[in-house]
Amino acid sequence: MCRTKASSGCPMLGKPKLQKNFRSQISQRGALDIEDLVHLGRNVGTCPYYGSRSMVQAADLIVLPYQSLLSKSSRESLGLALKNSIVIIDEAHNLADSLISMYDSKITYSQLENVHHHMERYFERFWSLLGPGNRRYIQTLILVTRALLKLLHNEEAPYAEPCKNISTGKNSTLDYSMAINDFLFSLNIDNINFVKLLQYIKESNIMHKVSGYGERIINPRNDLGMKTSGKCYEKESTLSSFRALADMLLSFINFDGDGRMVISKNKPTCFGENGGYIKFVMLTGEKIFSEVVDQTHAVVLAGGTLQPIEETRERLFPWLPSSQLNFFSCSHIVPPESVLPMAVSSGPSGQPFDFSYSSRSSSAIVKELGLLLCNLVTVVPEGIVVFFSSFDYEEQVHGLWKASGILDRIMKKKRIFREPRNNTDVESVLKEYKENIDALSKKDPQQNISSSSGAVLFAVVGGKISEGINLSDGMGRCIVMVGLPYPSPSDIELMERVKHIETLGNSNSIKSLKFYNEVPSGDVETGLEILRSCKRGKEYYENLCMKAVNQSIGRAIRHINDYAAILLVDVRYSSNSSKRSFSHPADKLPKWIKDCLISSTENYGEVHRRLHQFFKLNRKMGQ
Repeated sequence: MCRTKASSGCPMLGKPKLQKNFRSQISQRGALDIEDLVHLGRNVGTCPYYGSRSMVQAADLIVLPYQSLLSKSSRESLGLALKNSIVIIDEAHNLADSLISMYDSKITYSQLENVHHHMERYFERFWSLLGPGNRRYIQTLILVTRALLKLLHNEEAPYAEPCKNISTGKNSTLDYSMAINDFLFSLNIDNINFVKLLQYIKESNIMHKVSGYGERIINPRNDLGMKTSGKCYEKESTLSSFRALADMLLSFINFDGDGRMVISKNKPTCFGENGGYIKFVMLTGEKIFSEVVDQTHAVVLAGGTLQPIEETRERLFPWLPSSQLNFFSCSHIVPPESVLPMAVSSGPSGQPFDFSYSSRSSSAIVKELGLLLCNLVTVVPEGIVVFFSSFDYEEQVHGLWKASGILDRIMKKKRIFREPRNNTDVESVLKEYKENIDALSKKDPQQNISSSSGAVLFAVVGGKISEGINLSDGMGRCIVMVGLPYPSPSDIELMERVKHIETLGNSNSIKSLKFYNEVPSGDVETGLEILRSCKRGKEYYENLCMKAVNQSIGRAIRHINDYAAILLVDVRYSSNSSKRSFSHPADKLPKWIKDCLISSTENYGEVHRRLHQFFKLNRKMGQ
């Protein structure tokens, strides 16, 4: 059913007295969660969302996500005033990347095609009724979408291959990046005033008019739209496509050095579909963050993996004098004897652990990792959490272990749980995992450690479990970090950030990296070449890896009486390793782990012996 203009908006806002009553009841109570607010709104008969939002200006403490705090438009819509406030940002290790990613924008080929098709139909139908100004702006929008479509169209692309080769996945895309001004000049749309065009889109409500007209003329009984070429495609929301276009136009008015345009030209599939896209990647967050810093009384960045702080300073507040930046760090609350971090460079049969990208799929390496786990389940009580670098690698290892019988050997001692790709399913898996661990507490505490059961949880670095799940006590008696989870050098957006960070305050780096701005990117070799030519950028790349490691191993040891072993499984963690291409990973571990890290062991026998002594001692102390 279509809504009329008169009926749009929240239907529960029609009675201001009820909103006033709602606010009065909130002010008389303590802190309320979402369920409490909904329940109160139902009882009063008014909208709990708008009722609670209107209380923002009177509140002493406001808790909100990054996006609502850091986005100027979100602050304005919420009526959030930062003047003389104290802003506390938790988990601030993600702040710089979260801030700039908020201002990224992306539009796909299908979205452009959707907008262009509907704009042309709307213009053909109403051109005689439109004023000169409206006609000019709509024609400009059609011109821009046509230029962007032409850029992504692969009809004349010399690199396109026949459909039969697409399934291989090799060279199926051509990714490259451009500066904003170069991008606009190349499309011959540099003479368009995008500020006025965006103002027209906002004031004329053209997005809703065009999408509304398009919805009215589509056959309601048909779930499939027809392209002008006669090919079938899944109908996509015209309004969401329009918003993607508006976000992209907004990116065009940034300063030339603020970001890069990434163009991904995917080859058409056998069905003629085009998966190409254009994306604006924001690179600098200092101007955005300065709006927050300049208004507030103080900004507190809190987090367990903030170091090295210099990188954060350079990216977010390089103008701030060092005298105004205070850094505070303290040691962990648990005593040194409650944590056992060890670098494990080889497995039970003596096979070295090298989980670099070129070696990690080796059947010998995967088998040795399985043998390590078969031994760990005999000595580690309760729960073991194994972190893999990606879901794909976890799936590959799980499949090889299943075929070789290693999984069956592990499951004779402990049950196996796996982190699901879908975040909504994580809670149920963790609940079952915890129930399995908790069942052990009912057993005789005097029984032999090696005869204990328990569970093993396979998790993924960067997944939900690694970012914010509490694996205290038995849920995380041993954390196994498999390899070093470096991001892929083929990620063109990541490499753009690496190049940008390298050039911060360094004109020589700008010249040396100019070559890489002029060639297609998106492959591993190009990414590695960029990293080899960088210093600051390379440091950022290493920090991304080690912050992910620190976040993952930090899931254990959650209170003063907790204890856990942390196994860093890769020869590159070892103090005498010659396999490293980057700085020593141990240098970027938290101080409370680094200070007691056993960075070199003679063989797996020593690892097993130390684990046995560690758990025997801590179990005795906990009785």
